[in-house]
Amino acid sequence: MTNWKFLLVAFVLILVGANACVKREPFSEADWVKRVAATREADYDKAHVKEGIYFAPWMEMPHRNFFQVLGWKFFTPTNYSQEEKNHLPAVLPDTLARLKATPGDFILWVGHNTFVVRVGKRVWVTDPMFSNRALLPARVTPPALTLDQFTAFFPRASVIISHNHYDHLDRASIQAMAADVPVFVPMGLGRILKGMYKTEVTEMDWWQEMDLGEGIKLVCLPAQHWSMRADQGRNESLWASWLLITPDKQFYFGGDTGYFKGFGLIGQRYPGIDYAFMATTAYHPRWFMHYQHMNIPEAVKGFRELGAKYFIPTQWGTFNLGSGPAGYPGLDLQRYLEREKLDPAPFKIMDIGEIINIP
Repeated sequence: MTNWKFLLVAFVLILVGANACVKREPFSEADWVKRVAATREADYDKAHVKEGIYFAPWMEMPHRNFFQVLGWKFFTPTNYSQEEKNHLPAVLPDTLARLKATPGDFILWVGHNTFVVRVGKRVWVTDPMFSNRALLPARVTPPALTLDQFTAFFPRASVIISHNHYDHLDRASIQAMAADVPVFVPMGLGRILKGMYKTEVTEMDWWQEMDLGEGIKLVCLPAQHWSMRADQGRNESLWASWLLITPDKQFYFGGDTGYFKGFGLIGQRYPGIDYAFMATTAYHPRWFMHYQHMNIPEAVKGFRELGAKYFIPTQWGTFNLGSGPAGYPGLDLQRYLEREKLDPAPFKIMDIGEIINIP
């Protein structure tokens, strides 16, 4: 048998095995709800690292083998309408000019999980991602600002990183910033950021608080996810959500997470959250994604348990990361609000380049 025929046969056998694995793993939303309900709040304060590997002490992440990953990619049926495939956030023009005309505090959506928040004299940016690709997936919408525009207009922005996945920690974007910009990362990520030529890197653990002066506090909080990249092994660094507390407003940056009881616990310990940036991304197929990514009903439930005033959906409309189209979560959220007859006012479904003025 020639080499190419052997490789073809091997590939077909691998795909057949993957398909078999997919069929052997049923998923029940009702069973998932019961599993989450059975977790204990006391576990959220337990140790979450062992021999250099981080984990969620309240619920173990399901193990995914190579065949299951292939099964998700090649054998998960998709049936999205043309409207669902085409739906994307608008990309508003002239973002830099509009920023120059915005004198007060604001929230700007650059794209994906990259938000710029200006409060008083300080500017914050979450998971800066300006590159055309997140390792492999290509952008389907451009960022609201170019990287050069961002670094010129916000040369001293403080950086908050949720975890090390490529759509959240982009080397080119980080390296373009000044070496001494403050960068806040979960435990285990300091080495990676210093390798990106950043000198002011602070690692923080879940529930750790840092007083930054002038009535500003940053809190590192739990999330239900995982970590891995080429220069760091699986779960060798922590993943996190963050709470930025300022004298007038509180901002919860949810990062990447599945639904978990942590939302209610965070809301109890830190009441008065104003803006909750909630992950709405890559939740299909549910059998594969349910642990690490929330669907829309779960994101809304988590928002309510946080007790926040406003919900800002994140990580939709930029990359195709799951089985669903990139813009599908934004449309799904709109439909959910209509179906459940919810007041749309607290839900700020932003366009790329949109600026929300903070009163």
